[in-house]
Amino acid sequence: MEFCAARRAILQLLGTVAPADRPALLQWMRTTRDFDEFTQDNNDIMLKNIADDLRNCLPLETMLSSEHLALQKIQQQPKPTVHVDAFLYDEDFIDSLCEEGKMSRNYCMVCGSHQTAPLGFISHSFSLMELKFIYHHVLPDLSGKVLVDVGSRLGTVLFGGYLYSSAEQLYGVELNGDFCQLQEMVIKKYQFNDRIKVLHADICTQGSLLQNADVVIMNNVFEYFLNESEQARAWEYISHNVRKQGSLLLTVPSLEESLSVLQTNIQLSPWVKEVPLNYDECLPEDTDREALEQIHLYEIL
Repeated sequence: MEFCAARRAILQLLGTVAPADRPALLQWMRTTRDFDEFTQDNNDIMLKNIADDLRNCLPLETMLSSEHLALQKIQQQPKPTVHVDAFLYDEDFIDSLCEEGKMSRNYCMVCGSHQTAPLGFISHSFSLMELKFIYHHVLPDLSGKVLVDVGSRLGTVLFGGYLYSSAEQLYGVELNGDFCQLQEMVIKKYQFNDRIKVLHADICTQGSLLQNADVVIMNNVFEYFLNESEQARAWEYISHNVRKQGSLLLTVPSLEESLSVLQTNIQLSPWVKEVPLNYDECLPEDTDREALEQIHLYEIL
């Protein structure tokens, strides 16, 4: 059926709906995710294909045995917590895993009883929804700009930036060599190498890169992977090198929260100004607003 005939058919169908039910139907059509398979653009599909590739290379919890400190810190959380990578596993995927018995959203409070409570979930990656929010609604046009992702892990920020922005160059700095190899695998397969470069390095050796960056992104970057003295050292290094006036720093969680538990000499007010974000802008009704509210944007003064 061609466009004109399809439009007529839809309008005729709407005309048959009871007037009292028509507003509810139109509201459903505006907000439902049932049309996703018909409206997804090629970039969304490519990112989902990348997620499929990475899932096949990683255990379900998406943690590597080499991540000793991160595994230990997750086990030390006040309530039982599991790592579920938000880029690899969206809510629908988690539901299907729960139905198959491969994952659970709850833990037993008294072994053998029916007293259960929700598990805590943590992710070290942005979800597809968060990536689209960042590149479509938070960051400005990145044409000719350099973006640096500190602790690039699976490379999701880089891949999202390649597909959803016009950034001239996207750099990932990752300390774990295993994750660098995974990123390189994706870069090679999808031919992203013209704009993405992954550096297997400590961010505290990348002063020149940070000084020239127009956008720096840091998502849960240090808390689970460094002890407190190492975190303080890394933040001091970043605060001394991310100094280009007008450049942007995007963090999860906020700078205030990250620095509140550390002993540093960093003064935020002379360094950065927070940019207010509209968390409701052009987003579907079922958007996880709580996740978006963890995203903070700062302008370097």
